[in-house]
Amino acid sequence: MQKHGLEGIRLPWGCGSYGTGIMDRRTFGKLAGLAVFGTVAESKEARAQADKIIKATTATGEEIMLQDSELLVAFDKGSGALTRLERRSTGWKIGRRPELGVSFRMLAPLPDRRANFVLGQEQSAARVEKVSDNQIELEWRDPVSEHGGVVPLTFKATVTLKDGALTFNSTLQNRSPLTIETVDYPWFGELNPPTAGEYVEAQSHSYSALPGSQISPSFANNKGYWGVDFPTQTIETSSSLFCLIQAARQGLYLGMHDPTLPYLLEWTFEQRPGLVDSIDSLVPQREQMAGREVHLVFRACHFVFAAPQSTKKFAPVVLRAYDGDWHAGVDQYKRWRSTWYVKPHIAPWVKEVHSWQQLQINGAEQDYRIPYRDLPRYIDECTDNGVTAIQLVGWAQGGQDGEDPSLNTDPGLGTWQELHDAIQYANSRGVKMILFGKPTWAALHTEYYKKELSRYAATDPFGIPYQMDGYSYTTPTQLAVINNHRRAIMDTQCAAFRDAATKEFKKTVDLGADGWLFDEVQHHYPANYSFSPDHGYTPPGYIYGGDMPLARQFHEASDKVNSDFLFAGEAPQDWMTQYYPLAYTRINLGSRPASRYIDPQAPILVAVTGFDDREMLNLLLAYRYIISYEPYYFKGHLTSFPETLAYGKKIDALRTRYKQWLWDAEFRDTLGADVAADGRYRYTVFVTSAGKRAVVVINHELDKAISASVKLPDPGRLVFATPEQQESRPLEGALEIPPRSVAVVVET
Repeated sequence: MQKHGLEGIRLPWGCGSYGTGIMDRRTFGKLAGLAVFGTVAESKEARAQADKIIKATTATGEEIMLQDSELLVAFDKGSGALTRLERRSTGWKIGRRPELGVSFRMLAPLPDRRANFVLGQEQSAARVEKVSDNQIELEWRDPVSEHGGVVPLTFKATVTLKDGALTFNSTLQNRSPLTIETVDYPWFGELNPPTAGEYVEAQSHSYSALPGSQISPSFANNKGYWGVDFPTQTIETSSSLFCLIQAARQGLYLGMHDPTLPYLLEWTFEQRPGLVDSIDSLVPQREQMAGREVHLVFRACHFVFAAPQSTKKFAPVVLRAYDGDWHAGVDQYKRWRSTWYVKPHIAPWVKEVHSWQQLQINGAEQDYRIPYRDLPRYIDECTDNGVTAIQLVGWAQGGQDGEDPSLNTDPGLGTWQELHDAIQYANSRGVKMILFGKPTWAALHTEYYKKELSRYAATDPFGIPYQMDGYSYTTPTQLAVINNHRRAIMDTQCAAFRDAATKEFKKTVDLGADGWLFDEVQHHYPANYSFSPDHGYTPPGYIYGGDMPLARQFHEASDKVNSDFLFAGEAPQDWMTQYYPLAYTRINLGSRPASRYIDPQAPILVAVTGFDDREMLNLLLAYRYIISYEPYYFKGHLTSFPETLAYGKKIDALRTRYKQWLWDAEFRDTLGADVAADGRYRYTVFVTSAGKRAVVVINHELDKAISASVKLPDPGRLVFATPEQQESRPLEGALEIPPRSVAVVVET
């Protein structure tokens, strides 16, 4: 056997004694008896000894660095591992222990062993070179996997630091007979808070808001203790192209900078080796626990599914640090968004102050509550109460979620002509009719699915169609999930399905509707990919990547008839608002208004369901949201909740009167003003094109007035108004706001 000169080290498989020298993982794997796609039995003790040797031989301790006034990043010259990351401007040691550095990880399943990883910490880099003052190039060749020996491939990365932005570009050339399903890169071996034990959240853009999950000093395991070795959280780019790591006064922005959605990327957090307790999920506040290093791993997991003998270019991953709260983090996304976002066409009526009613006329249990011929009664109520649009739900065959994606009219509700005539009547009364649809699900029990749509269903790697359980309506049987209409997920990457969906969509245009609302446009649960072999492309197909081509087909169909046809969707992802510019969503007191902050003029429609829903209506005023009246959970008359309707009219009248400040202005959330009050309150800020400001202050107290002080830098003349007293009055001193009410301060 060839000697490598390492004397005195006994290798675990009895390979003999060798002297000093560099032994890479490939050589070590061969010495250990690993052949390509083969495996050997090994003890835990042997594995630990091997890992120790490998770690020592792949890492040289010599670093190559990039730095500017904002960031410092370092890589090990021998392994290519990212060893240190620091925010220089604030002294934040994001990653400070080189021994925790990792380069990458790949999942390369074998025919008889899917859990076969290529671990970067067990490989030597073929090249780690600083090619300019702001750029490093790294390359790894023919790494050895855990159980399959050498995997012929080349993985290259270019890391660039420019103007405070750290960008990772990478390419995989897979020369092996294996599919490389995922690649974790970059991999941050530790992600420390700015100060030990500081509160930190991972935040992402989802359902028009910015939900967060704590990662310090507590860390919730979102993947189930049975499924992972370490507490784990993930954020999927199917809903958000960015995530924020938000501390008290600063944060990190990480973005997948490819708006074409070529594949799924997961921002992944792992708290190693675990948590202090299982009650509070506390993170250990020490260097080691149970003999293991304590550290929070962060990595970007690319689901590339690189086929044998293929080359895959990865989406860029960009990291930026910032000062401030989530607004400053989202500003990083807005900066990049401005380079690719195409502003959509929006019908003129949508841009004005107006309100909607959502109305369900049939559920999935054939209740047939409102026949088509009775719709004029509801239309007249909208006209009489100044409501501009009706979102009509359950109008199609089978009722709401009954026989999706069919958009035929339902004989139980009446005839096609009766619905067409009702829509024409709505137009004559100044009411826009928006038809509800759900094209990317298919009810399994229908003949339509059995005879045609089943051919376009997204299937898993085992050839089984993905399914979701459907929703429950009306009857005790269905509310107990006994007879729900279970549904298949359609493959939007399949051109034949897109044609079938477009054929259904055209039925809404033919009825004369003013628009449609695509329910659940934001997800394809539980499927991300389709592995169907006969859908006209090489699988797998990333389903979310097919949403935009499908939307373009819909637009082409409607533009031939009505260029002002409104495309709306339930909380579309930000990139999808290029095609579905009106978003329907729901909020609560904890919702961060991320979509509104990203696009101050985007039409966003929010449900109002309470019978005296002043608190929700006040929020809609503060966040410039359109009112969607939904009495009896969108099954009643507008007049069913007179108190909510009366107050909603006052809210719309107020923002119509002060439209320049409250509707046409830029939403700044809490930026640009300081407000203090002697009770529970909330405030938002708007800035007009002329630089004039408005501050909306909500009194959240249920039974007492509050006194609020409003401070603006260099203010002009300030006046204020309320829904109850809309005539402006000079603001002199504190602002007195009645309970459950709101006041608007305007700079004139």
